[in-house]
Amino acid sequence: MTKILVVDDDQGMRDYLEIMLTREGYDVTTASGGREAISVCKKKKFDLVISDLKMPKINGIDVLKAIKEHSPETMVILITGYASGETAVEAMKEGAYDYLEKNFTVDDLKSTIQDALSKRGIKEEDARFIKGREDAVSFESMIGKSKEILKIYSLIKKVADTLANVLVLGESGTGKELVARAIHKNSSRNNHPFVVINCGGVPENLLESEFFGYMKGSFSGAYSDKPGLFEVAHGGTIFLDEIGELYPFLQVKLLRVVQEKTFRRLGGAEDITVDVRIISATNQNLQDKVRNGEFREDLYYRLNVIPITLPPLRKRKEDIPVLAEYFIKKYSKEFGKEVKKISPYALQLLMKYPFPGNVRELENIIERSVALETGNIILPETLIISEEEQEDLASISDSDFNKEGINLNEEVRRIEKQLIEKALKKSNNSKTKAAKYLNVSYDSLLYRIEKLGIE
Repeated sequence: MTKILVVDDDQGMRDYLEIMLTREGYDVTTASGGREAISVCKKKKFDLVISDLKMPKINGIDVLKAIKEHSPETMVILITGYASGETAVEAMKEGAYDYLEKNFTVDDLKSTIQDALSKRGIKEEDARFIKGREDAVSFESMIGKSKEILKIYSLIKKVADTLANVLVLGESGTGKELVARAIHKNSSRNNHPFVVINCGGVPENLLESEFFGYMKGSFSGAYSDKPGLFEVAHGGTIFLDEIGELYPFLQVKLLRVVQEKTFRRLGGAEDITVDVRIISATNQNLQDKVRNGEFREDLYYRLNVIPITLPPLRKRKEDIPVLAEYFIKKYSKEFGKEVKKISPYALQLLMKYPFPGNVRELENIIERSVALETGNIILPETLIISEEEQEDLASISDSDFNKEGINLNEEVRRIEKQLIEKALKKSNNSKTKAAKYLNVSYDSLLYRIEKLGIE
C-alpha cells in the first residue's frame, strides 16, 4: 500500500487530508510540524509527503531538504495559503514535485498525487535498471555507462514495444539514429523494415516522391510505378531524421499519414494504408519553430508523444574513456593496426575537450589517431583536435617542470589572457557579454584587458 505522510500545523487541514486520502486507499501518517515530520521520516520511508510550507520553527522547505537527504526517491508536494513565485522556484530547486495553493480542489490534489506517484514509479524502475547495469558499457550499438546514458537505455526498453510515436532530441552527433534503431530492434517490429529518411538531405522537389512514391507518367521521367519509403516501411519503423527541416507543404501531408495511416502516391487516385511506427529526430528547438509559425503545432504534438532527450558528450564525460576504447578497437581492426589503448595524458586532453561535435567528433578524432599512430598506444602528438581548442586545452604537465621550474606569474598571465580572448571571441567582441561569460564585473574585465595588452 502506498504510504503518504501529511505534515501541517493546522489540525483541521491535517484531519481533512487524512480522511480524504484514507478513503482513496492510501496508508496515511500525520505530523503536526516539521520537527515531528523529520523524526518520523528517519524511522519510516514514505512514497509521498504532503507538507504545509508555512510552519513555525521548521518550515516546509526545511522538511523537503531533510526528506530528500534521507530518502531522495520520496516525492514531496508543498501546500501553502501564501503563494509566492520565489518560494515556488526555491521548492522546485530543492526537489519538490509540485506546489499547490490551499484553495486547491480535491481533484487537483488527487491528480497531482497520482502524477507524482507515477513519476516515482518510473524513477524506481530507472534505478533498478541502472543498478543492474553499473558495469555495462553497451546497449545495442550505444556505448556508455554514465547515469545519463543508462537512463536513456532504460527509457528505450520501456517505450520500444508501445505504438506511440517518439521524438528524439539532441545536438548533432549525440547518436539520435542509434536510439531509433535500438527502439526498433527491441520492439515486436524488429523483423520488419527500419527505414531512414533525412528530411534535410533530399531536395524539395524529390522529397514528396521519396515519402509517398509515384505512379507511372505522373511526371517527366516516371517510367514505372514506384513505392515510397512509407510503403517500404510497412509493418516496421520509419525514422524521420532532421524533422525540423521538413518543408511546410509536406508537413500537411505527413500529418495525414500520422493521423490516418493513409496517403496517395504522386499521380495516384487510391489511398494506400500503412502500418508504421514513426520515430522523428531533430537538433532544433521545435517549440520555437512552432511559435514562429515554421512548424505545424498539430504535427508537433502528434510526433512528440514520447520525447527522448540525448545528453551531449560534455554532460557525460565519464563515457569518454569507454567510447575511446571502443573506437580504438574498431579502427585498429579496420586499419589492420595493433593500437591497444590511449595514453593517460592523451585521454586527459580528451576529458578537457568540450566536444561540440559530440560522439561523432570523438569517433573522428580516434579514427584519425589510429590511422596516424605508428606504435601500439595513442600519444598526445597524434591526437588531432582543432587548433582553436588545442590552445584551450594547454595544461601544465610534469614535463613542463624543468630544472629551472616555471614562472608562475607568467603562466597565470598566459592562461588569463587566453580565457579573456576566448570569451571576447565567443561574444563577438562584446565586453559586456564576455564579462558575464567570465563571471567578473565589466570594470574588472576592462582593467584586465588593459593590463594584459589585449587588442
